[in-house]
Amino acid sequence: MSTFPVGLGKGPIRTIFSLSTITWISAKLGTMILLLFSSQTFLDEDIFIQATASENTTGLQLHIFNQYVVMDNGILQVNLSKPEGMVTGIQYKGIDNLLEVLEDETNRGYWDMVWSAPGITRKKGAFDRMEGTNFTVIVETEDQIELSFTRMWDPSLEGKVVPLNIDKRFVLLRNSSGFYTYAIYEHLKEWPAFNLTNTRTVFKLRKDKFHYMAISDSRQRHMPLPDDRSEKRGQALAYPEAVLLVNPVEPEFKGEVDDKYQYSIENIYNRVHGWIANDSQVGFWQITPSEEFKSGGPFKQCLTSHVGPITLAIFHSTHYSGEELILQFGSNEPWKKVFGPVFFYLNSLVDGANPFQCLWEDAKQQMNDEVERWPYDFPASKDFLSPKQRGTVSGRLLVRERYVTDDKEVPGNGTLVGLAAPGVVGSWQLECKGYQFWTKADNNGYFSIHGVRPGTYNLYAWVPGFIGDYRDVSEIVVTPDGDVDVGTLVYEPPRTGPTLWEIGVPDRTAAEFYVPDPNPKYINKLYVNTDRFRQYGLWERYAELYPDNDLVYTIGVSDYRKDFFFAQVTRKTGNNTYKGSTWQIRFNLDNVNKNTTYKLRVSLATAHVSELQVRINDPDTENPPLFTTGQIGNDNTIARHGIHGLYRLYNVVIPSAQLVEGNNTIFLTRGLSVSPFQGIMYDYIRLEGPQSSNDNNKLILDLVHRKK
Repeated sequence: MSTFPVGLGKGPIRTIFSLSTITWISAKLGTMILLLFSSQTFLDEDIFIQATASENTTGLQLHIFNQYVVMDNGILQVNLSKPEGMVTGIQYKGIDNLLEVLEDETNRGYWDMVWSAPGITRKKGAFDRMEGTNFTVIVETEDQIELSFTRMWDPSLEGKVVPLNIDKRFVLLRNSSGFYTYAIYEHLKEWPAFNLTNTRTVFKLRKDKFHYMAISDSRQRHMPLPDDRSEKRGQALAYPEAVLLVNPVEPEFKGEVDDKYQYSIENIYNRVHGWIANDSQVGFWQITPSEEFKSGGPFKQCLTSHVGPITLAIFHSTHYSGEELILQFGSNEPWKKVFGPVFFYLNSLVDGANPFQCLWEDAKQQMNDEVERWPYDFPASKDFLSPKQRGTVSGRLLVRERYVTDDKEVPGNGTLVGLAAPGVVGSWQLECKGYQFWTKADNNGYFSIHGVRPGTYNLYAWVPGFIGDYRDVSEIVVTPDGDVDVGTLVYEPPRTGPTLWEIGVPDRTAAEFYVPDPNPKYINKLYVNTDRFRQYGLWERYAELYPDNDLVYTIGVSDYRKDFFFAQVTRKTGNNTYKGSTWQIRFNLDNVNKNTTYKLRVSLATAHVSELQVRINDPDTENPPLFTTGQIGNDNTIARHGIHGLYRLYNVVIPSAQLVEGNNTIFLTRGLSVSPFQGIMYDYIRLEGPQSSNDNNKLILDLVHRKK
């Protein structure tokens, strides 16, 4: 495979000469004089420097005009509006503009946010493209150009503009086949309160060129055109984002559903995604080298690329979590955060039999290179900390679960260990204001988290195969260039007695449960054989599979992979009315220990405007439940084709008097039912017996041993 050059250290196919500073300045002045007298003038609409772009061997060039600024490194040109800081054009490999020229210049490449004053619901939040009001050249050398577009807040703007100082940066490096962008948001202590719902970067590519999208090895395909979603060609379904393609421009898409949420992905896996231009074999990729600046931790899901063609880099959103993840700032709360940098990488194919695979593999390699270089050493803002200004935290995490590990301390399989703001168990899921740093422990439980910004953190962890979350109660203070060794930590998952039965796998998702085939009217061909939960309309399939009675699961007979529906949803009763459902878990107990308690562990993968009630051997939903969650969740995972949202764990104490020897039934009633998208997904359910006297003796000996 032969591709156009990648990052620093990998130059373009043609030679780029290394010049002294004096020679570089002279060459730049000469180029400007040549441009002034050239018969090829600048175009007002797409102000690219046609005269020298294909022959530039002088390294970086910066051209500043009244309303535009152009960064050029001989490989690509990036055109930005001045002082707004909108990316109006990207020229690369003979294509005058990779961005959609049919869009207004302010609607091609930009940062944006949705914000509101306190007390205003997020649906009424103000959309803000964050236009800069001041332009500054921060760095201009033969190796780097860094531009700043700022908008400063003052009290006269209260109620009109989000109370933040915003500094958007764009960086172009010598010999780099792409450009970087990052931003610094700052809220001063004396400024008014506000809420931040969403912030991101958006790039809208040319629909006449970019038709192939890739977000992972298994999730890539030719995509419909945005025209196919119009009223003339598409039919809106249960919500605006989902459209049935009735008369698409290309007949191959007829009968498919297009929905941007079908292409969401977790932060931990959201490293590279983008588009390929079919005719010119050019790739446009968004690379995120770290999730440290993203909200919600490694399992938070965000949008990626979707029909447009559009590529997003989302730094904060409430998707798959709801209003619990709205960033809320008080009137006496100073705050500053750096979002990014993220890298927009361009590649092209010189030759090759499979252009889509070759360009995708090259993009992945570039992503790996960017990850290796993180944290970067080139951003000029003092708020982005270089590697030497950061620290390292290392240690070992083991698991002790007396009914699984035989009371031995063993390493987990795929343990994720992270640092986030001090909080409570699992609070990292809702952490938005600060930074998070995560890594995977090795097979022996050892971990090392590099590039940690100085500050005070708690250490958190999650171990696949075990319920709950780990949090070390000690606060960890990281200093510049410091190395903290936390030693050996031991996670003891919630456990009272032996497992009597269990349903599912504790992995924070409902992926192991039964996901039905979609209605053949609503198919996305990408998910026919994999990730079927991403298909549209699966919530309607429950009532079709259980038309008269709700789900009954019998321990020892049923198979959760075939008999446990992946989501407990509402049931439509007609005229857009819905009702809840009550699932039954039937099981047999040979003996019931009197005057003691049993424990039901229920971990939820997601919940949306629901209430889960638990009753034991009592089918009457009019009777008070043994346990209720109350109303929980705004994840909206079901409508957005997810398989998990926010993780929740409930521990239900069952008095032995409510159980009988022989047949027993647990009734799980999901209440609150006014829409088809309300529901819950279970991660794992386990019934534990009472702790035996042998267990008590073992526990006492263990405590004595630990005190010694």
